[in-house]
Amino acid sequence: MQHTLFDLKGQDAEIADEISEAVSSVLASGQFILGPESKAFEAEMASFCGSEHALGVASGTDALILALKALDIGVGDEVVTTPFTFGASGGSIAWVGATPVFADIDPETLNLDPASVRRAITPKTRAVLAVHVFGLPANMDALGEITSEHGIHLIEDAAQAVGATFEGLPAGSLGDVACFSFYPTKNLGAYGDGGLVTTSSEELAGSLAALRAHGSLSKYVYDSHGTNSRLDDIQAAILRVKLSKLSDWSEARRQNASIYREVLSDVSEITLPAEPAGSTHVYHLYTIRVSDPDDLASKLADRGVGTGRYYPLPLHLMPAYADRGYGVGDLPVSEEACRTCLSIPVHPTLGSEDIFEIANHIREIVHSRRI
Repeated sequence: MQHTLFDLKGQDAEIADEISEAVSSVLASGQFILGPESKAFEAEMASFCGSEHALGVASGTDALILALKALDIGVGDEVVTTPFTFGASGGSIAWVGATPVFADIDPETLNLDPASVRRAITPKTRAVLAVHVFGLPANMDALGEITSEHGIHLIEDAAQAVGATFEGLPAGSLGDVACFSFYPTKNLGAYGDGGLVTTSSEELAGSLAALRAHGSLSKYVYDSHGTNSRLDDIQAAILRVKLSKLSDWSEARRQNASIYREVLSDVSEITLPAEPAGSTHVYHLYTIRVSDPDDLASKLADRGVGTGRYYPLPLHLMPAYADRGYGVGDLPVSEEACRTCLSIPVHPTLGSEDIFEIANHIREIVHSRRI
């Protein structure tokens, strides 16, 4: 049987009628930009994330860029972040003219290591951008202590972590501002690009609302230099349907993850994802670590199992950051994670039999290596 890393068709088939009705309603209304569906979705997401404000934007990348701009971060400023992430996390910092400074990650959670963050802070540091990698929140207590101590901002890149919690609080309420992506493969995915910013600051919310609409809060009056970055009502209507299913989908991911742990926990060659006490992981990706991930991926492909390498090269060693002067060995935990990580299917359309089958394939492949 074939098991793909993502299964958008299978998931969307379950809600096809609801999606069709939602989209048809928007088409009939003729209200496509900042209309009633967008406003309703923003209110629902603010409540879901435990935040006072939520503003839909055109993509997760725009969410990061506009959050940085709303915080007045730009040329001459530094932002500390992780190199073990998707390119937008570092690229958004560079895009606003600031300098990304990379700190290493914790070897268990693969999120930012607070001790490394502390060492990376300089007088130019304006913010820490914490990525909740693969759906597990970063250690926001420790990072919040550091940012409070230095009087700087704490930003959440929660693109992979919608529905996750840290110490009982949802992702989206853990920093000064949080950024989400609705790229189709995300746990809450649109039928195209989309993003969202949450904050409990009235001032930041006002700045973000202007920045996403050409710097204007009243028609043809421009108070700042903004851009055009709005989540349209068709996508908002689709996301409202999906948001109503998200808790069940997240629980299915967690149940699948628990089966992997049950079957693979005694395989010494494999390191399984960590879930520290007090955190709720939503497993956007179920990422194991093995000595030769490419070989395991190839052998799983032969058995019809799709996999993904997230991430094969850390940002600090990318050509885009060559001018920063980083070299191999500077951030060893991140580099080791990139060498060893392999993501396997965990999406909610997989049943327990599917997960047992994939897990047993992995056991058999690893066992054959020992012989």
